[in-house]
Amino acid sequence: MTDTAAARRARSGRPAGGRGDGTAGEPGGPGPVDPRRRAAGLTLLGPAFVAAIAYVDPGNVAANLTAGAQYGYLLLWVLVAANASAVVVQYLSAKLGVVTGRSLPEHLGLRMKRTPRLLFWAQAEIVAAATDVAEVIGGALALHLLFGLPLVAGGVLTGVVSMAILLLHSRRGTRTFEAVVTTMLAILTVGFCAGLLFAQVSPGELVGGLVPRFEDSQSVLLAASMLGATVMPHAVYLHSALARDRHGDVPAGPERRRVLVATRWDVGLALVVAGGVNVCMLVLAAATLPGVAGTDTIPGAQATIEANVGPVVGVLFSVGLLASGLASTSVGCMAGAEIMHGLLHVRVPLVVRRLVTLLPAVALLAVGADPTTLLVLSQVVLSFGIAFAIVPLVVYTSRRSIMGADVNAMTTRVVAGVIALVIVALNVALVVLTLAG
Repeated sequence: MTDTAAARRARSGRPAGGRGDGTAGEPGGPGPVDPRRRAAGLTLLGPAFVAAIAYVDPGNVAANLTAGAQYGYLLLWVLVAANASAVVVQYLSAKLGVVTGRSLPEHLGLRMKRTPRLLFWAQAEIVAAATDVAEVIGGALALHLLFGLPLVAGGVLTGVVSMAILLLHSRRGTRTFEAVVTTMLAILTVGFCAGLLFAQVSPGELVGGLVPRFEDSQSVLLAASMLGATVMPHAVYLHSALARDRHGDVPAGPERRRVLVATRWDVGLALVVAGGVNVCMLVLAAATLPGVAGTDTIPGAQATIEANVGPVVGVLFSVGLLASGLASTSVGCMAGAEIMHGLLHVRVPLVVRRLVTLLPAVALLAVGADPTTLLVLSQVVLSFGIAFAIVPLVVYTSRRSIMGADVNAMTTRVVAGVIALVIVALNVALVVLTLAG
């Protein structure tokens, strides 16, 4: 490579093994990484499981349930294609952090002039805000379903618990935070997939759902929502920072190769779990909700699932939704902080940011906006932000001046380029269909 780790640290002012942004580099952060621990494969797993929480947040629940209830198995192929794309995208994000010691927002901040950088930050913040609205609303809905708590109070409580999770990260470190988030991922996996043990799934229709097709303009809109809920822009920004913080500055050579191989396993395993949960949600909805009145909302869908497959499954579904909301809103807040630091070089404590970003979601709940509609629309907003994250990621990881010997192979460049083009094309179609009514 043309740029050494020491030189990068000297220019950025970051100490070895730390970020220097007031989060992971402070007490509880990763610190210098022992090469012997890097060599132990299982100890390298974790960052992708934190990022994967973004792929099973409440926005996914709303989009997948809506797709299954309205179109049955028709849009199953969207989830499969989106998750396969996410594996490529998330690996490239982690690879960028491991090889360069910088996150994607930091690279963008270094290469953009002031005005473009501010505009880029503005759209990224809108994406982060849409994410946060979805996650807080999801937690509020889960608390309402489980305990009858009013939505506004549930939104506030979701925010408070997420603050506690973020404080745990600040005080106990990355490993403890990863353990908590991974535990929540396990809980929501059980909660969302348990219903399939009792649902009557049609194998023929399930296989038919893997054939790419749309039925009408509404199905395209819903597909864009599902895409925005599956390939999450804020997860792309954050994963590079998570990998950077976990592994520190990894020298080129065999050691880096071990880390990158472990990173592939980390991403693959995490997104198999997340993708499986998304497929389970859509299939459960397709098997139990079509043709049933009142299933166009999460509470209505949960009530129907409970009536069709039993109260235990209904409770597990609500518990899964709660775990999803609590974990994903914490991860979303971390992503927003990384975006702000990388693009604006502004350091805001995570808890302070949590307080500020909580307000829009609580305000929307207070004025009586329909929670499920807000969740689906938030995912459409996210779909517009995907290209802004993926295109520079593909460009940077394909430049030898940035990645050195670990630059993307030609096959990877082609695959990643096709993914970016398809996402942009789908969003253009979404705009046209939305304006056409």
